[in-house]
Amino acid sequence: MTAPTTITVAQLARLAGTPEAPVLLDVRTAEDAARDPRMLPAAVSRDWRETAAWGGEFAGRGAAVICQRGAKISQGVAAWLRHAGARAETLEGGFEAWAAAGLPLIPIGRLPPRDAQGRTVWVTRARPKVDRIACPWLIRRFVDPAAVFLFVAPPEVAAVAERFRATPFDIEDCHWSHRGERCTFDVMLEEWGLAADPALARLAPIVRGADTARPELAPQAAGLLAASLGLSRMHRDDLAQLDAGMGLYDAFYRWCRDAVAETHNWPTPGKGA
Repeated sequence: MTAPTTITVAQLARLAGTPEAPVLLDVRTAEDAARDPRMLPAAVSRDWRETAAWGGEFAGRGAAVICQRGAKISQGVAAWLRHAGARAETLEGGFEAWAAAGLPLIPIGRLPPRDAQGRTVWVTRARPKVDRIACPWLIRRFVDPAAVFLFVAPPEVAAVAERFRATPFDIEDCHWSHRGERCTFDVMLEEWGLAADPALARLAPIVRGADTARPELAPQAAGLLAASLGLSRMHRDDLAQLDAGMGLYDAFYRWCRDAVAETHNWPTPGKGA
């Protein structure tokens, strides 16, 4: 039986990518991380030896602690976090159990550098519509929950990226951008090993169809485009639009994961139908 302070791989996988997901704390030793330089989606790497110093940051928050096998290191870190007021659990079986289940893992070497606060910082064109909302949603839900997004005038993206050490995306002549018929969302999925996730794979053609004027790629693409354009008219502030768009993509993701087989009809079928 799973202990009350332990979360199983299946339970954590159901929470991954949703607003209800706990903070994922990767506390593997440097040696273990070097042997397999990948991380669970949205995980944050922390030094287990300094838990007493940083544990207070997570007071009042849910956390899942991940070491190599779910034993002494993650058990000790989770106990310290609970002492500091966090709702901390240990991932049963640790990193090895997650990897053995064939669940997504992010290659650390493909992540941009982080700032002094441990955040990735991104910059793109102002007035986002589809790709420039879809990509931040993907990053915050599956890569870096604390990611910072800077929306600036199109001619200034490259200069802002250089001056503020930000990673440019969804603009010409940068790494994180369209490639052939694939939009930036597709590129990020592939580079981070997330394209194998069935729900994200189902979401990808919806985003691509809405972003590249090809609604025939998925029946839902036209609806995503309409909602995206509506949000852009509702919000002058790009960050307010991003906040609203997070809920939109949460809904599309949950449909892709849990509700594709459900239909809706009227009138409601009669009793016994």
